[in-house]
Amino acid sequence: MKLTFESDLQYQQEAIKSITALFEGQPPQDSVDEYNFKKEEGILNLINGIGNKLVLSEGQILKNLQAIQSENEVNKSAELDGMNFSVEMETGTGKTYVYLRTIYELFTQYGFKKFVIVVPSVAIREGVLKNLEITHEHFQNLYDNCPIHFQVYDSSKVSALRGFASGNTIEVLVINIDSFAKDENIINKPNDKLNGQNPIGFIQSTNPFVIVDEPQNMETEKRISAIENLNPLCTLRYSATHKNKYNLTYSLNPVKAYDLGLVKQIEVDSIVEENSFNDAFISVDAIKATKTKVTAKLSINVNDKGAVKKKAVNVKVGDELYNLSNEREIYKDGYIIEEIDASNNCISLSNGNILYKGDSQGGLTDEVMKFQIQKAIEEHLKKELRLNPKGIKVLSLFFVDKVANYRQYDADGNPVKGKFAEWFEEIYKEFTSKPVFLELDKHPVAEVHNGYFSQDRKGKLKDTSGETKADDDTYNLIMKDKEKLLDIHTPLRFIFSHSALREGWDNPNVFQICTLNETKSEMKKRQEIGRGLRLSVNQNGNRIYDQNINKLTIIANEAYDDFAKTLQQEIEEDCGVEFTGRIKNKIERTAIKYRKGFEVDPRFLEIWEKLKKKTTYRVDYDTNDLIVVAAKAIKDLPEIKAPSIRSTKVSIQMSDEGVDTNYVGDKIESYDAYSWKIPDVLGYIQSKSELTRSTIHEILVKSGRIGDILVNPQLFLDLSSQAIRRTLYSLMIDGIKYQKIGDSNYEMALFEAQELEIYLNEFTFNLSDNSKTIYEEFVPLDSKVESRFAKDCETSEQIRFYFKLPNWFKIPTPIGNYNPDWAVVFEDDKKIYFVAETKDTGTIPVDVKKLKTDEQLKIKCGKAHFKEFENLEYEVVSTVSELIN
Repeated sequence: MKLTFESDLQYQQEAIKSITALFEGQPPQDSVDEYNFKKEEGILNLINGIGNKLVLSEGQILKNLQAIQSENEVNKSAELDGMNFSVEMETGTGKTYVYLRTIYELFTQYGFKKFVIVVPSVAIREGVLKNLEITHEHFQNLYDNCPIHFQVYDSSKVSALRGFASGNTIEVLVINIDSFAKDENIINKPNDKLNGQNPIGFIQSTNPFVIVDEPQNMETEKRISAIENLNPLCTLRYSATHKNKYNLTYSLNPVKAYDLGLVKQIEVDSIVEENSFNDAFISVDAIKATKTKVTAKLSINVNDKGAVKKKAVNVKVGDELYNLSNEREIYKDGYIIEEIDASNNCISLSNGNILYKGDSQGGLTDEVMKFQIQKAIEEHLKKELRLNPKGIKVLSLFFVDKVANYRQYDADGNPVKGKFAEWFEEIYKEFTSKPVFLELDKHPVAEVHNGYFSQDRKGKLKDTSGETKADDDTYNLIMKDKEKLLDIHTPLRFIFSHSALREGWDNPNVFQICTLNETKSEMKKRQEIGRGLRLSVNQNGNRIYDQNINKLTIIANEAYDDFAKTLQQEIEEDCGVEFTGRIKNKIERTAIKYRKGFEVDPRFLEIWEKLKKKTTYRVDYDTNDLIVVAAKAIKDLPEIKAPSIRSTKVSIQMSDEGVDTNYVGDKIESYDAYSWKIPDVLGYIQSKSELTRSTIHEILVKSGRIGDILVNPQLFLDLSSQAIRRTLYSLMIDGIKYQKIGDSNYEMALFEAQELEIYLNEFTFNLSDNSKTIYEEFVPLDSKVESRFAKDCETSEQIRFYFKLPNWFKIPTPIGNYNPDWAVVFEDDKKIYFVAETKDTGTIPVDVKKLKTDEQLKIKCGKAHFKEFENLEYEVVSTVSELIN
């Protein structure tokens, strides 16, 4: 098959014009500089040269630039920032096509002939070369067989640069930045093959247009200087993620591309563990060495308030994970950090285990990755059933961080399958044996998947950074197989590649991307989705625009809302896109100011004097009652389920308001056949409740649920601890008694000392009349019911004074401090002083039983606290009228 290209896409035409229009007024006959290299001039000799020449003034180019920027609705440049211009185009929208066609247009319109394309990596270089090859016939048809010669700079063939300088057609040189950024590079040193001249002089003499692909990777001082040293007529920078937007001429950001249907729609299938905290989980996230110390960043399970949670901790040699986990018993023996080896990127534990960066142990790590492969295969096959009849080949791409997980070698050097390959074949066979997918089982399983990795000299696959010589063949193979992979008759459909090689993948029919990491993927989300964003093509090479077909599914080992949040953050940072209503700018924070003189207002002082006293409390409960009620609470707990992995699929939506998700579906895989180490049950619950071991034992025996410990020990302990604590708190609060603490008061000075800044939102109440409250302009509120209450207080003739109690006004309770909502002075036939708690339960009066348990308990404490204050009433209401009634 052969890929076809469309010549009339408006957004691409606009991007091309944004550069060609810069040179309006340039006479074509003045754009070519013919010169002789004369030895006596001390530059070069023996040949004639053809270069670019610009006769337009900088003032005219600035005028042209501003007109373009105005037309394309991008920020205008006040002055020309050198002859540097930037085009922003989202990944997958044809950035390379645009700048290659711009070359033809600059020649056709003005006669410019010399162009250098600078790339930051082997991957991008191979992509550019492939695009030059596959677009050649298309451009020849468009531009009347216009002669063009392109080449890749090769340091072993520097004499080829003579041809670049002397050629009288369009000359395109593709060169990696690392080939000329250092003084010791061959291109920068005198060369005998060139009569002692520096090879770079041939490029400099042509005054070329320099096109920088992915310039954000070339923004160091040395690389910027190296590009300037090419003596460009001007520099054109093309990227989706510019670091610096020099004289931006055109912008097609991710949100625009998504809205216009120029890239695939995105779905995320989130694969996460649930209730899996029974093992000694350790993940080595990073190892850092300084001149004085070596540390490692690990993720472990820690005892937190009410439950076990995953947490990142920094460790040094000698640290005990038992202590860092807040004394999780599972880490008690053998989990001391004995060594952190920065040179080999690993840590050693006192139990003899060695873990390398990226490794993990415990938990369901392998199970999560296996489930990811399962979901990727299932999604792939479902799309094949739908798209194969339409002539659309479906490809899936797996990024792996270790080659050994896909392919290993035995003692004799023979290749053997790694665990990913074994899992893949097992799952693929299982799916294709089902009646629904039977028609897709046309090839041996070994032919439908393969790995693209770099090789060592013996031909063994190996991990690389993506920038080494060993990667050249890998990229070459990937790019050369582009059309072959798109052929529906080619068996290969599942590609495994090293995560470091991600930039080399550029195939429009990638419909699934699955990143298989033992830890959460550190790959940037835009890079991860970028390899599959391009619109798909059919067997005729024609682009498909149907959004029901163009859906990219990311199978991720993280929560979908985290994925969406990170993606939005990257778009904000990379593109400067502002999502209305979603982005909070610190500059827009508003200070909450108090009305001048409120502290001497008699109405304020009347109620403040009544409620300013601090209190303490004591509790009383019967242990036998606790045992009976807590045992019943545990008995009534929901079924204790085994650890599981949940797959949640959502579609990603991008708009001016931000990146959002829409729920699509769920699937749960349970792991109930596993056996777990049983921790100290009584000790764990005791640490959470402070009850005696004998009381806890009696509660568990009476509950009849002890057997559930074997199903999921940690989940049972956490839920039982919570049930016991809820029961304990409820009994304590039923018998709670408050008393005032001598002369201890809430100090009025705290009003001024505690400055408050907030983001104004829909609930913030903007005062029309501040004479009845302590605030000058805004009342900081958190809910609709509070906002309505404030408005009613302001307009009610019966409310003489009101204010929101500050967050430092806290009443102590057994379940944490309680901050009531309002202080209100009501006056009609008589004066009443209220402390009001505003809640909305959808009923009038408020049905407290509909509130969360913690809220109910704190309200009980509030009533008990204010019962000790004379002439002060405590009410739970949703409106001001409820106070009056």
